[in-house]
Amino acid sequence: MEGGEEIEIAEENEFPSVIGRKYSPVVAHDNDSAVIEMSSVRPGSSSSLPNHDLKKVKVGVHANMASEERDESLSNHSSNGPQRESKLELFGFDSLVNILGLKSMTGDQIPAPSSPRDGEDITLTLEQPKPTADKSGMLMGVFMPCLQNILGIIYYIRFSWIVGMAGIGESLLLVVFCGSCTFLTTISLSAIASNGAMKGGGPYYLIGRALGPEVGVSIGLCFFLGNAIAGAMYVLGAVETFLNAVPSAGIFRETITRVNGTDIAEPITSPSLHDLQIYGIVVSILLCFVVFGGVKMINRVAPAFLVAVLFSLLCIFVGIFSARHDRPAAGITGLSLESFKNNWGSAYQMTNNAGIPDPNGNIYWNFNALVGLFFPAVTGIMAGSNRSASLKDTQRAIPVGTLAATLTTTSLYLVSVLLFGAVATRDKLLTDRLLSATVAWPFPAIVYVGIILSTLGAALQSLTGAPRLLAAIANDEILPVLNYFKVADGHEPHVATLFTAIICIGCVVIGNLDLVSPTTTMFYLVCYAGVNLSCFLLDLLDAPSWRPRWKFHHWSLSLVGALLCIVTMFLISWAFTIVSLALASLIYYYVSIKGKAGDWGDGFKSAYFQLALRSLRSLGANQVHPKNWYPIPLVFCRPWGKLPENVPCHPKLADFANCMKKKGRGMSIFVSIIDGDYHERAEDAKDACKELSTYIDYKQCEGVAEIVVAPSMSEGFRGIVQTMGLGNLKPNIIVMRYPEIWRRENLTDIPATFVGIINDCIVANKAVVIVKGLDEWPNEYQRQYGTIDLYWIVRDGGLMLLLSQLLLTKDSFEGCKIQVFCIAEEDSDAEGLKADVKKFLYDLRMQAEVIVISMKSWEAEGEQQESVEAFSAARQRVNSYLEEMKEQAQRDRTPLMADGKPVFVEEQQVEKFLYTTLKLNLMVQKYSRMAAVVLVSLPPPPLNHPATFYMEYMDLLVENIPRLLIVRGYHKDVVTLFT
Repeated sequence: MEGGEEIEIAEENEFPSVIGRKYSPVVAHDNDSAVIEMSSVRPGSSSSLPNHDLKKVKVGVHANMASEERDESLSNHSSNGPQRESKLELFGFDSLVNILGLKSMTGDQIPAPSSPRDGEDITLTLEQPKPTADKSGMLMGVFMPCLQNILGIIYYIRFSWIVGMAGIGESLLLVVFCGSCTFLTTISLSAIASNGAMKGGGPYYLIGRALGPEVGVSIGLCFFLGNAIAGAMYVLGAVETFLNAVPSAGIFRETITRVNGTDIAEPITSPSLHDLQIYGIVVSILLCFVVFGGVKMINRVAPAFLVAVLFSLLCIFVGIFSARHDRPAAGITGLSLESFKNNWGSAYQMTNNAGIPDPNGNIYWNFNALVGLFFPAVTGIMAGSNRSASLKDTQRAIPVGTLAATLTTTSLYLVSVLLFGAVATRDKLLTDRLLSATVAWPFPAIVYVGIILSTLGAALQSLTGAPRLLAAIANDEILPVLNYFKVADGHEPHVATLFTAIICIGCVVIGNLDLVSPTTTMFYLVCYAGVNLSCFLLDLLDAPSWRPRWKFHHWSLSLVGALLCIVTMFLISWAFTIVSLALASLIYYYVSIKGKAGDWGDGFKSAYFQLALRSLRSLGANQVHPKNWYPIPLVFCRPWGKLPENVPCHPKLADFANCMKKKGRGMSIFVSIIDGDYHERAEDAKDACKELSTYIDYKQCEGVAEIVVAPSMSEGFRGIVQTMGLGNLKPNIIVMRYPEIWRRENLTDIPATFVGIINDCIVANKAVVIVKGLDEWPNEYQRQYGTIDLYWIVRDGGLMLLLSQLLLTKDSFEGCKIQVFCIAEEDSDAEGLKADVKKFLYDLRMQAEVIVISMKSWEAEGEQQESVEAFSAARQRVNSYLEEMKEQAQRDRTPLMADGKPVFVEEQQVEKFLYTTLKLNLMVQKYSRMAAVVLVSLPPPPLNHPATFYMEYMDLLVENIPRLLIVRGYHKDVVTLFT
């Protein structure tokens, strides 16, 4: 059977169906993948189907699959199929725990079949597994890269000098101080790396998922630059050592002899800057070719470098133990207790630029300066985590490998301090920069080779980790400008490698090792501080998902590690510290503006969540004091009418919700109701919620979106008003648009719904704000002039007064003045009422003009022709509704019914209500014709009156008033007189 041949199966027991599904044939896909199409069958029905009803299955088989394996596979399917179908049929179409489901939980994008409905077909494509790149273990993937990165040029050419300058005692303290910083960082790194599967990106991935994408990208890019520049530093160190060992190899020879102030006077040669540049560029290009070869080639080359380094270390220790007095050079004492005692204390002094003691030198060394010089010798602990995408098991390899490399190198440094301090005099330690080569057995050339290979190995690891770090940042698609460096899984980041090589060569051209080294150290320390802060935050929050396999960690250790990193930065150089932190801040600012938002479940989100829970518990369920009262509007987005497509909420509702907040403080809840059955429209609700959330963000309104599916608008709103919110963070004001179109478009269902919503708000003790003339509501750029008029008729807890003050805080209404209109029943009460209201407003720190209107003047008001016509039309419609209800009641022999409820209507009372709303409307038109906005108290719906009657009252109240807020309080004070 060859590659294109197919297996045809027609019997029921020859292939297992999956939980009541049958298979139908499909056309074979490309790439020799097996394709199975399943059409849903009701559970339990497959057994009753005859064999000829079962669809055939065509499985395209790969050419290299042996026929015996296929026959065995078919026999297994035949024997196991019926049992698998009958055992799990109870669970219907739930997603079972299988390979597809588990891989999707780990982030692998494998399409799993969704739950089919009746009549739907599902196609499941089982493709061949993609060939994965070779993965590295703990030894080759983490321990060796970290060891190569840590063991660098500092140990060979600076360490003995540091022992001579600081003395054995302070050198031990120096190693412990710097080693503690990296050790604590390794503990934090181990905890985070063992808390779950880890993708590529190393420390960037860990920091980004803990502190958020903005912090992760800013620190990740700094760490990328640090690795790229570190590659240049190691290359320059290797080239400088080579030119010092073989001066004849220099193209541009330059020898400078300086006389030092010690007993041992030696000429000091330094290579030419041009030689450093030329050789450095060549070496960088060669290393980049190795990196382009991928992880396989790197894993083959790196051990050769490391073996030579370890052999050179062995030769150094053998030479130290075999050294004797003045052998192999003058100043060597062999391991001597006297030398140990003489070198115990420090000898900080002035030196020249080459580090040789000179009273006339221009550099003074102290402990702080030595921290900056030595700290690059302990960096490199992230070399393994940088290659996280190439590791088999990151949760085990990174903690064990990194910690082993850190402890190994720190122990090596501590032992070396004791041995170097006991093997030579202080003058020899300070003047022989290559003392490690001088004492090496059997000859110094071995150490030169070790220096060169160690630095080249460290450079190789830096140039390997940096491109993968940049590619991981680009793959997250946070910054569109980095899309050029994206790389598919399992592929080498060639573009990122080329960019890293350019940066490395550019730093090599500078040719100054002392300038490059502090920059690298600062970027490393920024990254280490980020890792420690990430672990500190995750440990402190202790979310349910925080379950690291590495148990030896505590938030206090991470905090100390972060503080050590920051202190070390300032000890090394406050200028470089400010520059590096400023660069990280600029990247953070750029990412926050230009970057795409992403939710990675970072620690800050967890902190916000826990802070919100704690704040909510501290608020309790008691009534909020008026001084701490904030409006929490529930904006009812369901329009009375239609909106343009893709506009889920009236645009001016969001503008009005912003007007109810002081300086943007507060939260709005935007709610919309979808009619229908929840099971059928759940997906529609999710899509509508996303659309509404996007629109809220577009309108720059601080709030959340909620979509409710209910059989009707009334039932949906009744559920919302009862359950929305938690504790004292429940919405306290219901905001909605006045249904001006109900009569014009003959929408007869609106009155009952509108009245039901108002009654629900009254029962739930929620304040109500109804906006009439919403289309004319100004946005933030439309300045309004005139007055804000309040017709304060009933006590509302001061809500109407507070709303007017909030309007004044907005740019649109800041040029307006407030007028408060009160109604006195008798003329004699007018002056007293005016004085009381003025005093009340003064105590509330509110500036407003008070106008009192008496009932007599109200009765004497002339009636405009338009209002009289509106009043007559309303009365005529009410009488017509009443006659229809009476006729219907006589036909059905039932009491008067309206909206499915019995009603009791007195015609005189209806006439009185119509007349009252007419007079109030006339008064508003007379006194507030030029007002920017009018606020009037909302009359409650009369009991036992039809909803249509109430709409007639309201229509008469709002007639010819362009912009009106109808307000009803909720019998709680929202303002207070007291401080």
